[in-house]
Amino acid sequence: MNFFILASTLILACFVGISITKDKNKQQNLEQSYWNKEYKSNFVRKKSLETLSYISIPEEILTLQPAQPTPQMLSYIQDLKDLSTLKIVNLTGISNTDLKLTYGTANITVLSEYDTHYTQMVTILHKLAENLADCDDKQNAIRVLEYAISTGSDVSKSYYLLADLYIQVGTPEKIHSLIPQAEGLQSIMKNAILQHLQAACP
Repeated sequence: MNFFILASTLILACFVGISITKDKNKQQNLEQSYWNKEYKSNFVRKKSLETLSYISIPEEILTLQPAQPTPQMLSYIQDLKDLSTLKIVNLTGISNTDLKLTYGTANITVLSEYDTHYTQMVTILHKLAENLADCDDKQNAIRVLEYAISTGSDVSKSYYLLADLYIQVGTPEKIHSLIPQAEGLQSIMKNAILQHLQAACP
């Protein structure tokens, strides 16, 4: 009896050892592949940025007229006007290594700035929408959130708030239109957003 227990233990230990070794080798291969890619990216020559998908904040957002304007709302709108003079690009989910490989190492600083402008934009849009919703200006809040999400925003609260507003104004069926947007995200928030939207669908 003890022999069988010992044999089973040894076999199990062998399987565990093999599994650990395979996982370790796989991790080492992934790390080596990453560093090879990173090394290569550091020697890519500067390329044109004309092919980037630049974002222009629409006039209807920049000239938004809140039903009950507050100093905070007006401040957010001014911030958006200031941002509209800068170059904005959504680079969410794209690593610096991939950016260097595509556009050249010399462009990484300016690309980071463009992406920072995008992050600032979607953050301000969400805060503006929250303020509008708090003041019962639902239609303007919806307009702002719909625009933010159309640019590929991965701000989960923007999806959640928009879904709630759709329900409040009696158009819950519109939540379905947000799902394809969420499915296209290159973000760690993707699954959480999808689960929330699917649960909220009528």
